[in-house]
Amino acid sequence: MPDLAPAFAELRKILAPYADKLAAVRDDDKELYIDTHHIQKNKKPLFFGAVQIKKSYVSFHLMPVYVQPELLGSASPELKARMQGKSCFNFRAPEPELFKELSLLVKAGYASYKEQGFVQ
Repeated sequence: MPDLAPAFAELRKILAPYADKLAAVRDDDKELYIDTHHIQKNKKPLFFGAVQIKKSYVSFHLMPVYVQPELLGSASPELKARMQGKSCFNFRAPEPELFKELSLLVKAGYASYKEQGFVQ
């Protein structure tokens, strides 16, 4: 079984700055889960993103790319190859170039949520 802690630590660094601006629902050594303060029609907060250690990989969820798929327009084929579903990326080890790209995608996603009025 791979040591997923290094990938989790690096991916957590990408998402952690948004935890203070938004609402960290869970923040421990296996998961960082962040909601916005925007309440949807179903009376639940709008999800922003999460980093979670799974059985054999670390998943990085970024809801803004689900809400606005155009955000993925400039994503590299290598990053897109890491996608599972419409808003999740899976990793087993740190990948500095892809993590840099993912960091820019998170920044763009936050800006997109801001434009739509989901975050302050």
